[in-house]
Amino acid sequence: MKKVFAILILSIIALSAFSQNVTVKWYTIEEAEKLSRQSFRPLFIDAYTDWCGWCKKMDQETFTNPVIAEILNTSFYPVKFNAEGSESISFFGQTYINDGKYGKAHQLAVALLQGKLSYPTVVFLTKDDNNKLSASPVPGFRQPKEMETLLRFFADKAYITQSWQDFQTNFKGKIQ
Repeated sequence: MKKVFAILILSIIALSAFSQNVTVKWYTIEEAEKLSRQSFRPLFIDAYTDWCGWCKKMDQETFTNPVIAEILNTSFYPVKFNAEGSESISFFGQTYINDGKYGKAHQLAVALLQGKLSYPTVVFLTKDDNNKLSASPVPGFRQPKEMETLLRFFADKAYITQSWQDFQTNFKGKIQ
């Protein structure tokens, strides 16, 4: 009986260790900029709106996945950015506002999304060989498996040496 009880206790401990809830540590855009200046990592910017159902679905289904959260926390400075927010934002030496010129969209959203206002859109902010920032917006809802592929493509700097199609074809992720 003691042996069965001991096995049961060990099983419970093991299950609780594996079910540790890894969550994404989200930064403001200003915090992420400051961190990237100290020690560069690409920025991952989730451009969302309050009314966007697909944005909420991605929050619930994709960003809660422990594999996704781990990659975001260790390889990027992840940012949640309300693309229709009203606050003034200073970002890499330029100030952006929401002056109504683009409907409800914030000037920074227009810049990051390169004028293609679609939500959700994630933006990978990377540096090229000349240390120049480059924004790569990727529009649309992504399931965890697809997001893992995207994250690894940018985190591993595969975009420098291969096409997205080649990377995607050969990628073997943790999410099945």
